[in-house]
Amino acid sequence: MNNHVLCQRARECLPGGVSHELRYREPYPIYFERAKGAEKWDVEGKRYIDFKLGAASQILGHAHPEIAEAVARQMTRMPYTADCHPLEVEWAEWLCRLFPSAERVRFAGSGTEATMLAFRLGRAHSGRDKVLRIDGHFHGWHDMLLKGSKPGTNSPPSLGVPQVVSNLAVVTQPDLQVISDALENDCEIGTIFVEASGANYGSVPLPEGFLSGIRELTSKTGHVLIFDEVITGLRWAPGGRQSRDGVTPDLTTLAKVATGGLPGGAVVGRADIMDLLSPGEMRDGLSPPVSHKGTFNAAPMVAAGAVKAMEILSTGDVQNHADAMANRLRDGFNKVFGDLEVEALAYGDSSTCHLYFGGTTIDGLDAAAIRRTSPQLVKGLRDGLLSRGVDFMSFTSCVTGLPHTPELIDEAVDHFRDTISDLIRDGVLL
Repeated sequence: MNNHVLCQRARECLPGGVSHELRYREPYPIYFERAKGAEKWDVEGKRYIDFKLGAASQILGHAHPEIAEAVARQMTRMPYTADCHPLEVEWAEWLCRLFPSAERVRFAGSGTEATMLAFRLGRAHSGRDKVLRIDGHFHGWHDMLLKGSKPGTNSPPSLGVPQVVSNLAVVTQPDLQVISDALENDCEIGTIFVEASGANYGSVPLPEGFLSGIRELTSKTGHVLIFDEVITGLRWAPGGRQSRDGVTPDLTTLAKVATGGLPGGAVVGRADIMDLLSPGEMRDGLSPPVSHKGTFNAAPMVAAGAVKAMEILSTGDVQNHADAMANRLRDGFNKVFGDLEVEALAYGDSSTCHLYFGGTTIDGLDAAAIRRTSPQLVKGLRDGLLSRGVDFMSFTSCVTGLPHTPELIDEAVDHFRDTISDLIRDGVLL
């Protein structure tokens, strides 16, 4: 097999030849068939250092032996029956112990599904239909929260989203006074959504004190505050950014690391809001007051892997290592920029690394300015790294995890230096 032939086959049966728009690549995508730790191999046998790690879901690395063993054991014991099972209880108990906001847990099929459900709960509890969301923050691909996910726009980046749906979302900058004014001027807003890392898993950091400020504000106004911790949950700390920073939202959406790197999601939060999902409750003639179904919610094989992941991740040791490796990577990239006299910056929180090609600081810049990197530069960087066997997560960002070693980091920095040198030589990077 080779990548080109597989792409030709894929384009005969998949739109654009891909199952996710960010996997599209000209002239063709790379098809991977094996992964272990922080490395993976394509169908042609080429090896890559992986800084994508399953879209940030595999902080423990690919095919972690204890996760693989737990899932395999469950597969032969009871893969799926659509019934209650002990592992879903154990998994929920772990989340309740780890996350300050988690008094109750409801599992879902993905991170996108989790944000859909959290928003429904927010509307039901507040009795108000509108949501306030932050410019550039991403909360899944569904209609209700798509408006404003592309920085600097006040519209959804997709056809097929009804205007009446988009009208229910109010987009603001992460400015507490602007948000306070919006809440005062629009009595239909009942819910506030915030990506706890800042836009795009921290590529646009939140202003200092924003999370505690938005918590204080919503506590006074009574609006439902939802933290999207789909990426930060169990990556920034065992209890997510909320535990690290001491700020407790009303609801939290989880997936990726919190599901053991397996398909799934969860909403956790205050008991009085979450119990609207209980069939034992009645409101306005409805029981449960908020309806939520899902064939594969808390599927036993996912739960088995997730429970094992909770055990490993609960100590914080994995996160500390991943953070240290990300710091080493950022330092290495910044040294390359300095040595080659490139006006650029590698930065990031926790185990992330983002690149800004517009200067040596991002202070005072909004999401649109930070993300305004030319498509030619993005493609040149990504293609250059891939040709040398380094895979980033998306655009100009990446993450680290348990299996990254100083040796792998240093090897990646060497490849990065060669890539940046080529971009300078070719006039792509001035």
